[in-house]
Amino acid sequence: MTKSWIHFLEKNAIDFKNKFAVIDQGSNRELTYEQLNNEVNAWASVLKEHGVGAGDAIAFYAPTNCLTHLTLMLASAKIKAMFVPLNFRLSYIEIEDVINRLNPILYFGVGEKIFNVLTPYLDTSSVELKLNKFKDSDFTQTASGLDDTILMLFTSGSTGVPKGVMFHGQMLLSNQVETINGWGLTSDDVTLVETPFFHTGGYNVLLLPLLYLGGTVILASFFDAENVFSCIEKYKVSVYFGVPTMFQMLLEKPRFNECDFSSIRFFISGGAACSKTMIEAYQKKNLVFKQGFGLTEVGPNCFLLDEKYAVTKSGSIGRAMPHSKVRVVTKEGRDAAVDEPGELLIAGPHVCLGYYKNAKAFEDTFKDGYFYTGDLVKQDADGFFYVVGRIKDMYISGGENVYPGEVEKQITTHSDIAEAVVVAVPSEKWGEVGFAFLKTESEIKVEELREFLNPLLSRYKHPHFIKCFKDFPLLPNGKVDRKTLKAQALKLIEVV
Repeated sequence: MTKSWIHFLEKNAIDFKNKFAVIDQGSNRELTYEQLNNEVNAWASVLKEHGVGAGDAIAFYAPTNCLTHLTLMLASAKIKAMFVPLNFRLSYIEIEDVINRLNPILYFGVGEKIFNVLTPYLDTSSVELKLNKFKDSDFTQTASGLDDTILMLFTSGSTGVPKGVMFHGQMLLSNQVETINGWGLTSDDVTLVETPFFHTGGYNVLLLPLLYLGGTVILASFFDAENVFSCIEKYKVSVYFGVPTMFQMLLEKPRFNECDFSSIRFFISGGAACSKTMIEAYQKKNLVFKQGFGLTEVGPNCFLLDEKYAVTKSGSIGRAMPHSKVRVVTKEGRDAAVDEPGELLIAGPHVCLGYYKNAKAFEDTFKDGYFYTGDLVKQDADGFFYVVGRIKDMYISGGENVYPGEVEKQITTHSDIAEAVVVAVPSEKWGEVGFAFLKTESEIKVEELREFLNPLLSRYKHPHFIKCFKDFPLLPNGKVDRKTLKAQALKLIEVV
């Protein structure tokens, strides 16, 4: 019987005492499972000494992934605190909004941006945290149970306002166990983690499942294509997760054709749909390339595609994981027929507790025991699922959700722009990017607009293309004809 969610770390400190758990490239440190557990205990003691207790929030900001990020997250679980990574890509205004709502008891941060934002909240006389004092001390834990909130990740809703997704122990454990079983992971597996920790892909796709199992995690500060090739060859990486943009950038490097991929069991992509061309390029090298699917609120690993179907069911996200109860529902509310698109609904122990201090938003998406994903999928006669698209206007750029309404709102704060409409257009590098139509009497350049948006929006939300109009095409009801603008955008990028 599992005593607590974090129990796996103490167990592995015994069962895999001298095996490397984490190899951190940023600090050039290698920690065995015993060393990792000891360092986590030391951090837990530091947190307790600084007044952190059960239910308290700890906010962490860093411009890159780092070992301290991981050890603090695990240490928080040992004292029933809630760990909250902050997205370094957010603007000053966005970070300040999150902090005002969160009111953390303790902040950890690296970089000028976070200290500029946090200065009004900080006690400048606070004592420097010292780990060494606790390195060899015994730690008596009051660890998080399966019903306790352990982790909070912020994700944007349909309005673009970040919502705090609360991960409890049962949610994390269900994802760990089902990922291990569904994807056939073993303690011999090695992964390289580059996806940011403030997204669910950083912790939950492979890192926490492999630490639960006794595998090895190579932790990179950020994505670098050449480093991926080097790590695969040096550390014999066997399983690797990335977003389509990352896989496209690997494909474009000359080293892709020279790298020794013999250790790789499978590549898995998530965050957005992959192009058929890209999937086929990996398959031509006899590499198993799979697409996954999940959301921050439900896991994220909800589907499995067995290696033997990676080619015959290319483009599919696979079948539902055993812990995932799924439905595909039409807009009329009935279950969709075979190959008929419908909204994906998901239920199971891997669904989150809710949104932090935003019960109304969760009630709008969690109904009759199911989470309404807002994604359109279809299921074939063999039970394999395929992503069709998204119900709303949101698009995904480089694995990041972008909501046109939020972008349009900030664009129109420009004194020369009366109205703005943003639509998505395809991009080889980013998957999708924004094309902004501006209602203005001025001639505004895209570089000028992006400079204006720098303090207002994360850069991945900035439009890559613009076109200025004096008037927009309108529908009979007076609304802007977005369909016509979308068609124009697609034609215009053909000649760019």
